[in-house]
Amino acid sequence: MNESLKRLLSGVVYVALLLIATSYSLASFYILFGVFMLIAIYEFCQLVKLNVILPLLFGASTYTLATYSKKQYLPDSDHINDGLLLLATLFVSVKCLHLLFISKKEKIDKLSKYIYVIGYVIFPFILISKIPFGKYGHNPQIIISIFILIWTNDTFAYIVGKSIGKHKLFEKISPKKTIEGFIGGIVFSVIAGILISKYYIGGSILIWTISPVIISIFSTLGDLIESKFKRIAAVKDSGKIMPGHGGILDRLDSIIFVAPFVYLFYQILYYVS
Repeated sequence: MNESLKRLLSGVVYVALLLIATSYSLASFYILFGVFMLIAIYEFCQLVKLNVILPLLFGASTYTLATYSKKQYLPDSDHINDGLLLLATLFVSVKCLHLLFISKKEKIDKLSKYIYVIGYVIFPFILISKIPFGKYGHNPQIIISIFILIWTNDTFAYIVGKSIGKHKLFEKISPKKTIEGFIGGIVFSVIAGILISKYYIGGSILIWTISPVIISIFSTLGDLIESKFKRIAAVKDSGKIMPGHGGILDRLDSIIFVAPFVYLFYQILYYVS
């Protein structure tokens, strides 16, 4: 089997699994992303050369607590916990941006490795599990729409960049990304957001015009940040679980970095409304 066919088949299986599990039930959504999280923890620990046992135990316990034990909390305390979770994740996101844009270090100290695995991998997966809850309860169309926008951004950033891209976006980390491709990805994501609002999920066109911009910017940054970690580790892919695509972290690097910023945006909308 040639490489292109492998890539196509594994991509189709991944997308089908994600769409089916997310749409079928809340339990299947939780289980799928819990499995994704555990694989991503393992892959990240391999990247930064960190013992995987404690991160796996911490990730499994906190994810289980967050997704299956909500009834143990009073609504007010649940909001406080979510707020603290969001703040901690945003703090690590800023640390990741510092590593990407400012830090010239090619080694990561042990404490930072633990901070990254918690705030860059584990906490974003917990936030992803919370994003599909709109004002009318669980709505899988929300998370599916976010993935559609990420895929749209990636696809058209590549097409536009390949066609007319001349100015490198961040050549040191990702030599193929261009400014033209980055702008093209945002434009087509906004178009996709408007179509999603009109024909799929409903709701405010304004929200689904702003969301694609947030998603495109931070999904691109998420891809660059994971590339930075791989560059430090001197590897091409985070894993080999998906033939032709690399690891789970390679496929979900965008959504895990997008998650805290989308969640923050939705919380702002909730409190404003």
